[in-house]
Amino acid sequence: MGKRPAESRLRAGLPAPLWRWIFHFEAAIEAAVEDFAHQLPAGARVLDAGAGEGQYRRFFPKQSYCGIDLAVGDAAWNYSGLEVRGDLAALPFGNASFGAALNIVTLEHVTEPARVVCELARVLAPGGRLLLIAPQEWEEHQQPHDYFRYTRYGLQYLLQRAGFSGIDIRPVGGIFRLVGRRLLNAIQFLPLPLAIVLFLPLAVPGVLLPLLDILDTRRNFTLGYICYAHKES
Repeated sequence: MGKRPAESRLRAGLPAPLWRWIFHFEAAIEAAVEDFAHQLPAGARVLDAGAGEGQYRRFFPKQSYCGIDLAVGDAAWNYSGLEVRGDLAALPFGNASFGAALNIVTLEHVTEPARVVCELARVLAPGGRLLLIAPQEWEEHQQPHDYFRYTRYGLQYLLQRAGFSGIDIRPVGGIFRLVGRRLLNAIQFLPLPLAIVLFLPLAVPGVLLPLLDILDTRRNFTLGYICYAHKES
């Protein structure tokens, strides 16, 4: 998914708590990656599969980080910091090469997701940990390299089929947070005069609706899923 220019400008201009509230999915991703990194031992080899520009590298100063990407997702991105350019469906690493792996909002961009998840399992050492995050209700992005959206059941199937266990899949927000985010998204499509008129009618409920998310206990409508798993020993 990556950071878009408009999002980066908003992040710079908004107070951090407000940015985290509005960009809940992105904030949840960063929090999950940071927590994942803190649980890994120093020196552990970590594969960021689908690293993009390597924006999560900063969370792994004590580990040995390796970012790989096919480098075709966004022509405006700078891929020069990647350790490896390669296909996630045929990872150029030996079996059991890494103690942990990330796959962050990348599985929707690969044409063979089952093969990619199997490759992640192959290069993980026994007991190795995986953090996989995938969008569910999200706009098309990085076109034309945007192929799939996943339910929690689809993700569980892919992970189990690849030999992962201890699978924990967590939805990021419910319907009220989802609708609130989409109301805020809608503002960008309005011509300037109409945007001025409708800004508050769209922005106020967009910001306040997530307060009702506690009412959605099923979370069948969600922005995406954060998945934890490990390779069986």
